[in-house]
Amino acid sequence: MGTFAEMTDIIRLLPDAVANQIAAGEVVQRPASAVKELLENTIDAGATDIKLIIKESGKMLIQVTDNGCGMSERDARMCFERHATSKIQKADDLLAIRTLGFRGEALASIASIAQVELKTKRHEDEVGTSILIEGTEFKGQSPVNCQNGTTISVKNLFFNVPARRNFLKSNTLELKYIIEEFFRVAMVNPDLAFTFYNQDKILFQLPAANLKQRIINLYGPSYTQRLIPVEQQTDLVNISGFIGKPEFAKKTRGEQYFFTNGRFIKSSYLHHAVDSAFKELIPDDSIPSYFIFMEVDPQTIDVNIHPTKTEINFQDIKSIYAILHAAVKQAIGKFSLSPTLDFETEQSMNFPPLPDNHPIRQPVITVNPNYNPFEKKIQPQTSFSFPQKPPPSIQGWRELYNTTPAQGEIIDFPSARTGNFGESGADSSETTNRKRGVQVQNSFIVTNTQSGVIIIDQQHAHERVLYERFLEANLAETNPGQHQLIPQTITLSPDDAQFFQEWESHFRKLGFEIDDFGKGSFVIHAIPAHLETSDISTFIESVLESLKSPGQEQKNDQSQVLAKAMAKKLSIKRGKKLYQEEMDSLVENLFACKVPGISPDGKPTMLVISYDELNTKFKI
Repeated sequence: MGTFAEMTDIIRLLPDAVANQIAAGEVVQRPASAVKELLENTIDAGATDIKLIIKESGKMLIQVTDNGCGMSERDARMCFERHATSKIQKADDLLAIRTLGFRGEALASIASIAQVELKTKRHEDEVGTSILIEGTEFKGQSPVNCQNGTTISVKNLFFNVPARRNFLKSNTLELKYIIEEFFRVAMVNPDLAFTFYNQDKILFQLPAANLKQRIINLYGPSYTQRLIPVEQQTDLVNISGFIGKPEFAKKTRGEQYFFTNGRFIKSSYLHHAVDSAFKELIPDDSIPSYFIFMEVDPQTIDVNIHPTKTEINFQDIKSIYAILHAAVKQAIGKFSLSPTLDFETEQSMNFPPLPDNHPIRQPVITVNPNYNPFEKKIQPQTSFSFPQKPPPSIQGWRELYNTTPAQGEIIDFPSARTGNFGESGADSSETTNRKRGVQVQNSFIVTNTQSGVIIIDQQHAHERVLYERFLEANLAETNPGQHQLIPQTITLSPDDAQFFQEWESHFRKLGFEIDDFGKGSFVIHAIPAHLETSDISTFIESVLESLKSPGQEQKNDQSQVLAKAMAKKLSIKRGKKLYQEEMDSLVENLFACKVPGISPDGKPTMLVISYDELNTKFKI
């Protein structure tokens, strides 16, 4: 057996091409990662006008053009070398970084897994430089006539790493990730102009603006009334930005942004500081929106604990937590105490003068002589109402639940004519004398049959009724909606707009008539015939939130998922007082359902207690 010295050496230096591909695995995980790096480079280059062009969700092309400082011929070649950077000369510089990208580090990684073309020109140069690289292999460098600034085209990402390409998600999901990265860069740089092209169409065109206007340009004009300013300055941290009003909190994440020294970060600890400030103002399962900027001394943070630099270490994060919590709490308090009407600018108080020739008429009061103040009026339902439908036969109802009556047992079901619970086919006098359902705690309807007592959960019951009606509407060949006198325009955030387009055909089946006006705007010309709501925009947004909630990813049947989401939003909620006619109608429609015993979520709609069980409980 040989000595240790005689053994073959097994440790070797990696070739630069392999090392670059390994680095790319950490930095460039998907097309959105490359977009982030390229956009950050344009910011560091001093650009004021930036264009992003995407094709096939970045798999075919990612192109970023800026009007920044450009690069010299030598710098253009050096920027693709490993560890090449203009930011750092000594180790201490790592503790004082205020810029974002590392032009060389990112480009070396991207060029190792794609076909990259770089065109760049400094303002003082007459001719620019063009460089071609394919998968770390240098293809050529030549002078080129181009505009001032830099254009980088990344084609066929992961073309030489097919295993990585196979792990990419669908185009829709990859585009969503790209939009998220675009938002993060565009939001923290509102003074710069951005244009985003997707498949040769303008997705966003953002002029230079202030922060509030940039948020509105990204998310739509409805956010004009949704934002509350946050401002707090201390020796440790300066906080600025906006939070969303409590009533606009959502069920899903997506509008939560922290920026530290101009860099987007993720921090569950600081998120808790904001979330806890909204305690008791929003439901437990809702998440507030916030766009918060923090400025700290660069020497008190470490931005290099994660390859993507989205996580950082603070020296005194507990104090920052307390300051952030107090700042958000104070902003919410100021919003709550501020008047809702400004009488100095309220336009409804301005009465224009009458023209000179306008006749003066004495006011006329119209009196209804038939008005009776003691007459009981039925309040209209605010959700869906449906025509009465006969319930299935007793045998059909039993077959659904695989039940058979015991010998001598008589079970009665509600009458479809009156909504009373009596023997099917009983004479009208007996039916009329039976006790009608009563509401308990404004949540449950209690009634009786010949075999026992039934307790119905009004919310679960109404969800079942609406769910089956929506499914029937989806199956119908035509389901004309009710045309609006004034069509309503809704503006959705880019994510929601794209998501809405995926579900648009199913909304149409329910009776919605929709026109896509682009840039996240849709015009609703018609709504389902029995949908009674004046705020279509808020209703559709809430339904989309339900569709995005956890557990909806596996959609075997989209029509069922949408029907469930619509039913949950429009159903009568617990705590709502019902009139007798409403209770009767709900019970009738419930027992007319194919599966009346369970809600769309599989929860029971009713509890049946037999008289025998009651006798046992009371020891009769």
